Amino acid sequence: MKTQRPIPADDDHRVIPFRPRSALHAPQLHAPSVQAQTGRSDRLVEPLDLSRYEKPRAAPDDFRQRMLANIAAFAFTVALTAVGIWLAMSIADLRRTQDCVLMGRRDCVRISTH
Repeated sequence: MKTQRPIPADDDHRVIPFRPRSALHAPQLHAPSVQAQTGRSDRLVEPLDLSRYEKPRAAPDDFRQRMLANIAAFAFTVALTAVGIWLAMSIADLRRTQDCVLMGRRDCVRISTH
């Protein structure tokens, strides 16, 4: 089934000219604050970059402490992953042993030969 569309009249079509954004206002990187065009000198326009969200730091970054914290976090993640894998393997082994015992077999326990 085809959908029927109304045929628009020729006077319904309009072409709207769009101006590129660069023609409107070119963004200024690290622009100093300038006075607003309202004529009031007590109101300043903030720059267009992210510097208005930056906070002054009391002390410079301690890269050694950050690196040690990253190493500690990585070691903790590796340890947690290893414990998770060991736990999953031991639960699977216990399930295998329990299934064997519930089937009535007698040779379910692994005998290690060290």
